[in-house]
Order: sequence, then C-alpha cells, then structure tokens
Amino acid sequence: MRHRSIPGAHGRVRPLTLLGDAGLREQCREVTGFGPELAALVEDLFATMYAAQGVGLAANQVGVPLRVFVYDCPDDEDVRHLGHVVNPRLVEADGVVVRGPEGCLSLPGLEAGTERHDRAVVEGFTVTGEPVVIEGTGFFARCLQHEWDHVEGRVYADHVTGWRKRRLDRQVERASWRR
Repeated sequence: MRHRSIPGAHGRVRPLTLLGDAGLREQCREVTGFGPELAALVEDLFATMYAAQGVGLAANQVGVPLRVFVYDCPDDEDVRHLGHVVNPRLVEADGVVVRGPEGCLSLPGLEAGTERHDRAVVEGFTVTGEPVVIEGTGFFARCLQHEWDHVEGRVYADHVTGWRKRRLDRQVERASWRR
C-alpha cells in the first residue's frame, strides 16, 4: 500500500524553456524559502518531466531561475532513483569518463555523444529543508551531472566537441522548435 502521493500528481504541466532562451544560460539563484511555493514548484517539475517523458528536469527549464531539480532515473543496473534536490552542489564527479548518448527536454528530439564521469555525488536539501546527499553511478550519474549543469547555466551541448558538436549545431539550426 502506498502511503504517500505520487510525485507530480498534484502539479501542473508547465511549458518547457527551449535552447535559445536566455534563462537556460544564466546561473540559477539559491532557494531561500522552504515553504508551499517551493513544494508546488517541485510538484510542477515532476508533472512536467513526466508529461515530456524525461528522466530529469531543472527549474530553469520551466522558466524559474532557482537551483532546484527533480529526477526519476535508472542507473546501469536498472535501479530506479526518484527524488529532488534544492540548492544542489556537485561535490564529486569521478571514475571513468564515458561518452554516451545524451538528450535534453530543452533540445527536443536531439542527442549527441557526451562525455560524463560514471560516478557523481550531489549534496543539497529536500523541499522541507532537510540535508540530502545523492550518489549516482552510470546513467544516473550522467543525469545528476546533466541537471546540475542546468542550474549552473549550461546544457549538455556545451560538453560536446569535434564533429559531434558540428553535427549537433547543424541539427539545432534546422530544428522546428528553434526560434
């Protein structure tokens, strides 16, 4: 029997911010209030992430420049990781560097081989202000690094180099959602 609600069940789906919007390139502000408005934002992030069939979503991807992200992401052993982080800090990114396909809800329909460490540790707080430490490996480590990049004003395309970068740039220019 489930004793807590499903994340996002009480949230509303918000429009996604797409590459080209200046808000994706700005460092997000620290959260200072841990009240009902923050809880509603986290619910909206989950609802929006699920509606877009993503595995993670940062607040600036819905136009809110705050240091918050949510995730519902498996690791390489197919273990599900579900949660959120307020005021995240990437405190470790180590292990083997792996190039793997990476996409983003703010660059819909596109992906590119992106190098990420296969282990990451993020510290921050829950929506109620409790300290939290999240450690991820494999695909989940990629997700944590990806979402942390968002709150720092970066997107995965910033990590792509060489011919992969040139190809991705061409795809972005031709994308139907491009402004």
